[in-house]
Amino acid sequence: MHRKLLNSELSRLTPQDYKAAEKAPLVLVLDNIRSQHNIGAAFRTGDAFRIAKLYLCGICATPPGAEIHKAALGAEDTVEWEYVADTQELVRRLKTEDYTVIAVEQTENSVMLHDFRPQHGEKYALIFGNEVKGVQQGAVDLCDLALEIPQYGTKHSLNVSVSIGVILWDIVAKLK
Repeated sequence: MHRKLLNSELSRLTPQDYKAAEKAPLVLVLDNIRSQHNIGAAFRTGDAFRIAKLYLCGICATPPGAEIHKAALGAEDTVEWEYVADTQELVRRLKTEDYTVIAVEQTENSVMLHDFRPQHGEKYALIFGNEVKGVQQGAVDLCDLALEIPQYGTKHSLNVSVSIGVILWDIVAKLK
């Protein structure tokens, strides 16, 4: 039998320890995400995988907000974040900061997630797009590559918060 662990038994970092802890060489860029629940989920997932930063672009709502907090459960207070109005401007900036910028998108020459091999010592910026339109083409054009999650059903895409979880889990596992 398996006894469910109490939160107090999970040995999680305190918010202060989290802020001081070494971060994964990953930043998330949310490009015009309209749902505050998806934004909150991005914070919570980013906290779970200890990302370096989360960027909110375009129409993304920013903390504080009840709907973001409902999904983030306080991770909006631990994960460093910044609002940048223009996603393309941010992509250009991240490239000057030596990030490999990756659109998580279905494109003509996208790399399937299982084929992607992150390199130790590299920094990655992962762009996730709008729930309906995806990552805007102008931002995709500036990226170093596009990464795609293989799918086998009838739908064309996953919910953005699910995609964030799948991508972060895979990349962090490969880097460990």
